[in-house]
Parts: sequence; structure tokens; C-alpha cells
Amino acid sequence: YNAVDTSPVSLYVTQPFWNWLVEFCPRWFAPNLMTFLGFLLLVVNFVMFTYYDLHFTQALVLPSWVWLVAAICQFWSHHLDGMDGKQARRTKTSSPLGELFDHGVDSWASFLFPICIFSVISQNEDGFSPMAMHLSLVSIYITFIDSHWEKYNTKVLFLPWSYDISMIIMTLTYLIAYAFSPSVFHFTIPIINVTFIQIVKYAWPSKFN
Repeated sequence: YNAVDTSPVSLYVTQPFWNWLVEFCPRWFAPNLMTFLGFLLLVVNFVMFTYYDLHFTQALVLPSWVWLVAAICQFWSHHLDGMDGKQARRTKTSSPLGELFDHGVDSWASFLFPICIFSVISQNEDGFSPMAMHLSLVSIYITFIDSHWEKYNTKVLFLPWSYDISMIIMTLTYLIAYAFSPSVFHFTIPIINVTFIQIVKYAWPSKFN
């Protein structure tokens, strides 16, 4: 299949960065292992937030190091996912199995990414309700399945602009939470009298589309 990516962030930031970074990877580093390690980093985040914030209510009292670990795992998960295909072409090991494994892992990632970031927003009066979390996840699943169904029928995968942007924003969100605590996201915007979190809550599903 062919992938179409017109995102300026991808074309001018992440793709050049991955092309540079993959050159430091030894050729024995299997692309599927790269994919799997990126997935494991997401699992680390998921397990960590499940242990420390099972009900999405403890954001303001979590140890600050949790946010730093989350940022590091998020950063490398994103970039390992971006480099695995380049490593496969570099080592001439591209295969349908590699594609299946990569996209299969991506399907799990579409659950793990938002579940972890929900801890920043929390369940409170201006955060996500359980139903809002559920509907956000459903919208992400539908978008993911729809794009791959389109690829199956047209042999073209159109990559959304928002993917790389959302990955970068999540890393920055964790870093900001580490540096200033998640309370920084609950400020009220003057004039419109709406909290920043409320804006994020309604815009959130579109980040992954």
C-alpha cells in the first residue's frame, strides 16, 4: 500500500528526525523488536497510572517523577513507532508480517495513549466524566478502524495531520505536569470564563483523528 502524509510537522520535523536517528541503530536491531519496545513503553505508562491513579482522581497528589517517566516513555514510544518502518527498509527486512504487527500494536496504542493522558485531566467538575472518557475512546477506535478499512479498499493510507502533533502535545503535557503540577491546566481563561481543561475536553477526540 502507499502512505500519504502531508503534515508539515511530519515532513519537516519528525520524518527528518527519524531519518537521522535511525542511522544510530545497529542493523541487527530488528524492526519488529523496535515496534514491540515502543509498545512496552506504553504498557509501562498504563501500569504506572493504573497503580497510582486507578480512578483518575489523584493527578494533583501523584509523585512528580511519575509525570517525568510518562514523558520519557511517551517520547520514545512515538519515535520507535516512527523509526521501525525506516529500519525495516534500511535492513531490507520489510514484510507483510511486519506491517500486521506494527498496525496491530497501533490498535492497542489507540487505547493506551488516551487512557494514560486522562490522568492529567482527571475526573472532577471540569474534567472528564466516565461517559466522556468512554465516548472519546469510541471516537478514536472508529477513526482508527475507518482509516485502515479505507487503506484495505484503496491501497492508500492517508495519515492524519493530528497524529504527530498529538504525540508531541502528550509528551509536553507530561513534562508540564512534572515541572508545574497538573493544576496548571485548570486555570480559567479570562473573558470567556472557561477553564483550559474544559476546552481540551471537547477538543480531545479530534487530536487522534
